[in-house]
Amino acid sequence: MNDWQRKSPLDWETYVNKLVKVVAVEKHEYEGWVLTVDPVSATIVLATFPENEKGSVSFVMGHAIQEVEILQEGDSDMKQRLTRILVPEESQAYSPEELEKRKNALKTWLETNHIPVGEQGELGRMLTVAGALTIEPPYGPEQCSSANEIILSRVQGLLQGYLDQQR
Repeated sequence: MNDWQRKSPLDWETYVNKLVKVVAVEKHEYEGWVLTVDPVSATIVLATFPENEKGSVSFVMGHAIQEVEILQEGDSDMKQRLTRILVPEESQAYSPEELEKRKNALKTWLETNHIPVGEQGELGRMLTVAGALTIEPPYGPEQCSSANEIILSRVQGLLQGYLDQQR
């Protein structure tokens, strides 16, 4: 076990949103912004933003890390940029009011089509369909989850049709 792996999650957290240089075994060097560190394997997740590109993510396995040096602190713009890597664009695009409006419109449409729907979760943000499927914000086919693949597939198809009608 190396020094990096012996650190605690609180130690690793001090590296998040900072530009670092990582020296790994065989003198391999990696540079990037720390998105996170896996608390189990000590693997560091780095983001880089090459010119004219969206950005890329790389992983340096914890057992291979020999040294991590902080090169620069992240400002608020960089923190937002890093957050955008992890958060799907659809969920960023909607304000709480817009999400509530989308949820209510979808719920009304499901009820109009005689599909049993309810609300659950914190502040009723999640919709449940027939007690067998949930739909989370921003209420698209990708946000559906169910253990029953047949129900999942059918509701996702209905939801896609509904969204296509809205456009």
